[in-house]
Amino acid sequence: MAHDLTSTPQKLHSAVTERMFARWTLVIISFVFLALILLLPLAAVFVEAFRKGIGEYFSSLQDPETFSSIRLTLIVAGISVPLNLVCGVAAAWAIAKFEFKGKAFLTTLIDLPFSVSPVIAGLVFVLLFGSNSLLGPWLEAHNVKILFAVPGLVLATMFVTFPFVARELIPLMQEQGTADEEAALSLGASGWQTFWHVTLPNIKWGLLYGVLLCNARAMGEFGAVSVVSGHIRGETNTMPLQVEILYNDYNFAGAFAVASLLALLALVTLVLKTLLEFRFSEEIAASRRH
Repeated sequence: MAHDLTSTPQKLHSAVTERMFARWTLVIISFVFLALILLLPLAAVFVEAFRKGIGEYFSSLQDPETFSSIRLTLIVAGISVPLNLVCGVAAAWAIAKFEFKGKAFLTTLIDLPFSVSPVIAGLVFVLLFGSNSLLGPWLEAHNVKILFAVPGLVLATMFVTFPFVARELIPLMQEQGTADEEAALSLGASGWQTFWHVTLPNIKWGLLYGVLLCNARAMGEFGAVSVVSGHIRGETNTMPLQVEILYNDYNFAGAFAVASLLALLALVTLVLKTLLEFRFSEEIAASRRH
């Protein structure tokens, strides 16, 4: 019995030591992996962007084709993100707050862009709106340009970014339930008043989080946009496409300058994402205390 009592602290010490060793081993492996895969390439982008000096960096960004790609990226994101915001909120509200036939199918459709390659998504729009498609002759007859123009870029971007807002809101709305909305309706509030004064304040942080991710993906989308853009220089090339063109033209300073803007967007998104997660977790903890 005495032997067992004396051996117990040793066993506990050994178990604690093993746990600490395992923990620090996993931490070191994670940091080494992230440094090699994420941090070093990210640092290389900024080093190469400023290799020839700040003057050359800003000169590269002022190139007419590069400036056009930046402007077009902002236009496409500025159109697609608000549309996905409205559609995502509507879809999430329908799925989380109501029961109806086809609900599971609608949920599956929302997840579809995650399982389909962006290149395939772009090809689908080519098959729908191309000159040899069913709609192509009608569009040409009425001088409506979808492909190789801003509408095609917006449609392709909307397709690949649609799930971000809806997928962020659905579990949040399901967890909150319908009690608050039912109480507001029972007190005489209209549907719009209920949404604006009850539903929206409850989902605001999750909504901002989804919009943030949606915007980051919209500005960085390459595959689907590449298929529908036609690569018309100065007209239909967004920033990711412009990086590829500049790099293939051996204009490395310009390519890395544009890439640094996209990398900076990723860093800003990461910081805002962390702040929103912190603020959201604080609000949830406060609501549970009350």
